[in-house]
Amino acid sequence: MKRILDAHALMVFFEKEPGYEKIAALFASAVESDDYLLITAVNLGEVFYIILRECGEKKALEVEEIVQSLPIEIIEVDWQLTREAAKLKASNKMSYADCFAAALAIRRKGELITGDPEFEAVENQIKIMWVKSKIRNDQRRSK
Repeated sequence: MKRILDAHALMVFFEKEPGYEKIAALFASAVESDDYLLITAVNLGEVFYIILRECGEKKALEVEEIVQSLPIEIIEVDWQLTREAAKLKASNKMSYADCFAAALAIRRKGELITGDPEFEAVENQIKIMWVKSKIRNDQRRSK
């Protein structure tokens, strides 16, 4: 089964947040099995702009170079994937970028790797590997 990263999972890895070890283990397994993880260009763009905004261009370019060395295949976005993402966006409370990761998971019948609670909206449509114990949206609001 193909594994798909969203921006959140990649940021967990880069920022060594809780769940980092799980992502690192997935990378090690991907190298051993020669079965790379997937990420859409849109989701990778999300990682790039977050780092660019928070740390500057030099760091964003460093992260881009690191990504190219990881066992990740960047999936370009075509019209079919865009249409599937748009359908997900129209019927769920999710960011548009997150809809691309979910659409790729649907298209490839894969497992989405994330820690972002927005994906609870599509748990009934895709398999999800949570990188850390998830905090449900209703629990978040009570804090």
